[in-house]
Amino acid sequence: MAFFDVLRGFSVISMTLFHLCYDLRFLYGFDLTFFRPPFQDIWRASISWAFLFIAGCMCSFSRDGLKRASRYLLAALAIFVVTSVVAVDTPINFGIIFCMGACTLIEYLLQKAQASPEGWPIGLILFLIFIVLRGVPLGYIGLFGQTIVLPRWLYATPYLSFLGFPGPNFASGDYYPVIPFVFMYLTGTAFGRMWRKEGYPAWFQGISCRPLEWVGQHALPIYILHQPAILGILSVLLP
Repeated sequence: MAFFDVLRGFSVISMTLFHLCYDLRFLYGFDLTFFRPPFQDIWRASISWAFLFIAGCMCSFSRDGLKRASRYLLAALAIFVVTSVVAVDTPINFGIIFCMGACTLIEYLLQKAQASPEGWPIGLILFLIFIVLRGVPLGYIGLFGQTIVLPRWLYATPYLSFLGFPGPNFASGDYYPVIPFVFMYLTGTAFGRMWRKEGYPAWFQGISCRPLEWVGQHALPIYILHQPAILGILSVLLP
């Protein structure tokens, strides 16, 4: 389905520009007045949410979810090792690639248990749960300004950081834990399985852009290589 490749490709380019702005501001000291909250946070969310939703949708096409999850998790491990050794910025620990691998593994297990989500009502419920739980890594849950502070003991151990409860000394340059992001992923799964069974919206069929499709089809290697490429170019242009 070209639509998903186009959307993924657009998100990859958006991600590359986001990281270029990040590097220019935080590593090279450029005063990018626009690259601040709330715009910075909205831009970041538009990229990661799209990646997770699309990855969830792709479950209906996947023949081997376990292999797909393993590929993501191995890539996440490699990214952690490299960013720890190079130490240009805070190492990436439990970043977006880890999240996609963990979510894919969870969906694979749900599929094996014949409990994989499907249909727009379930998809909307999962998305609402995602919104309510967005603050879990920050210590709370809530909606429309009404919040509940979570018990501090959940954040007192270093062993629950992957789940969404970062320990006292946890740090990462890119943090996407299982909670809440698995619910965005499963939202995509629910809609993707529904569309695969009942048919895709007609306007999906009319969306095509070969360059973006190519980028979308090579999203993982581009993700792995884009930051070294950006930093290499900036080191030449801005020594």
